[in-house]
Amino acid sequence: MRTPAVSITRRRTLAAVAGASALASFAPLAGAAATVRIGQSLPLTGPLGAVVKPIAEGQKALLDELNAEGGMRGARIELLTLDDGAQPDRTAENTRRLIEDEKVTALFGYAFVPGLVRALPLINEKGMPLLGVYNGADIVRTPANPTLFTTTASLGDEVAAMVRNLATLNTRKLALAYQNNELGRYMRPLVEAAVKQHQGTLVAAVALEPNGSNGAQAAQEISAKAPEAILLLAAGAAVLGFMKSLPSARASVYALSLAGTTALIEQIGPAARGMAFTQIVPFPLRQTSPLTRRFAASMSKAGLTPSYDRMWGYLNASVLVETLRRAGPNPTPAAVYSTLEKMSDVDLGGYRLAYGPNRHHGSNFVEITVVDQNGKFLR
Repeated sequence: MRTPAVSITRRRTLAAVAGASALASFAPLAGAAATVRIGQSLPLTGPLGAVVKPIAEGQKALLDELNAEGGMRGARIELLTLDDGAQPDRTAENTRRLIEDEKVTALFGYAFVPGLVRALPLINEKGMPLLGVYNGADIVRTPANPTLFTTTASLGDEVAAMVRNLATLNTRKLALAYQNNELGRYMRPLVEAAVKQHQGTLVAAVALEPNGSNGAQAAQEISAKAPEAILLLAAGAAVLGFMKSLPSARASVYALSLAGTTALIEQIGPAARGMAFTQIVPFPLRQTSPLTRRFAASMSKAGLTPSYDRMWGYLNASVLVETLRRAGPNPTPAAVYSTLEKMSDVDLGGYRLAYGPNRHHGSNFVEITVVDQNGKFLR
């Protein structure tokens, strides 16, 4: 959970939010409905394009339905999504453009962590609320980023759930394979602390190159230590190279939700069978709650197959819509920010969130699923 920000940081943020309101306030023309403009920077092209595509489809499905039904109090919600191609400088420039040129009411659904790190100083300076990022990176969830409001659990929450689950199974001899980048190196001490807390032993810790080039070497090194389970904290090609190189008779592999994309599971193929994945959004394949029923109906209407990544997009868009609904007509950045801090108990129909002045991270929900022989997730 977010620790309280120091008071001077909070005063500066509130002052900046008030200033941002002047940029994004609008009044509807007589006889015409206003449009609420929301800004987003996503890596639609480049190495993460296939990953974010279904997420974008999920959020679009909900917003398209809402706008087709008349919008929010007659106002259409326009999501202006700019492609950053997974390039930090482009994320920062997109953010500047969205705030200063496009005069959006709020930012929403960023995904590329290095780009987000580059953009956050400007977002904080301008006091522009950013809701619902598609990454659980703990490095951005700090008091230094008071304009960020998240909707799902952090990577730290996911790691804790993995190790806790393994401890209940009396599985404590563990190995770690982590991505060799800033995020992976940040996660390693979190893993070590969680393993120690649950009286486990980390018998190996191996860095995976993001392009998967050392997957075979890493798999061999870890297998030689005969762990009972492997914590795989990586994504994309790093996961693919590692999993393809593990022997068929292997230890249990626990991976993060960000690695459990539809595209990657298909690429891994039969080697994905038996992998455990943490999940931070509700199970999308059964209609067991009002939220999952709405999601299933929306996917059917859009001609899309329900999946975790599409559910994440749909869920985040649902939080956005609920926030705008509570913010009142013609919302400003200040109204959105203030509204989020007052949303102390939100139930979207089976998924609950809670925010407050010193609580900008709305949920720590995590559950664990397993991939079956058909490449489908089982709870």
